[in-house]
Amino acid sequence: MQTNATSGQSRQVPLSGVDLEVWEGGKGRTVLFLHPGDGFDASAPYVSALASRFRVIAPSHPGFGRSSLPPSISSVDDLSYFYLDFIETQGLEDIVVLGVSLGGWIAAEIGVKSTARIAGLCLVDTVGAKFAGPMTREIFDLFSVPQYEQARHLYHDPKLQQQTYAHLDDETATRMARNHESFALFGWSPTLHNQKLADRLHRIKVPTRLIWGAEDRVVPPSYGRHWEGAIPGASMEVIDQAGHYPHIEQPERFVASVARFVDTLPARGGRNTP
Repeated sequence: MQTNATSGQSRQVPLSGVDLEVWEGGKGRTVLFLHPGDGFDASAPYVSALASRFRVIAPSHPGFGRSSLPPSISSVDDLSYFYLDFIETQGLEDIVVLGVSLGGWIAAEIGVKSTARIAGLCLVDTVGAKFAGPMTREIFDLFSVPQYEQARHLYHDPKLQQQTYAHLDDETATRMARNHESFALFGWSPTLHNQKLADRLHRIKVPTRLIWGAEDRVVPPSYGRHWEGAIPGASMEVIDQAGHYPHIEQPERFVASVARFVDTLPARGGRNTP
């Protein structure tokens, strides 16, 4: 295992032909964190903030980070079944699945299939569903701009919009490129959505909280309201001064929002608190 600054540990978990990189830290109710398209960074402030409240399990999706990618996994649908297997084989029960952007899409696909071991879903600026007609664009096409320009669309803070990569070491740059390649594999066509998902969201039978950046230019809050209306009993909280990644721009407010939701969930036979 490898220890990092957030007092968590990373390990490799073999599952279904994947050597899965998994970070775990903290104590309390188990939160399965599913990262967005640029991957998982254990050093980000929101990670330690989450781990101060919960037991956080954060895999790098197959093809991201140090997780391998077998030919059998090539869609978000595949990822959702993979994570259902992960939840079962790891003995996780009564968990909260927290997904951001691409991770929210994966979480929703999990939720429409089975919530037997899940107490609640928390979907953050999620992509993945198509609510309007075929001629209406609801999700900004991140693949239409070079990776080095994507920050302008992801963040509200002008300082975060001006990102450079010249200072990155080779390992970090390679990891970033691999993440971007896998993000394109899972989200390329159709762009960042499953055309059938919107009509399946009624199948989500657990409490669901939507968290949205007020200044999101990838999927605006009005798109989030469609999710809120499509999932029975869902509620939505908007975080000011944040774009598509409120967990990065407003980590304290983001974690507080997650905590308020988790605190409303009753235990269903165990909280997975080692």
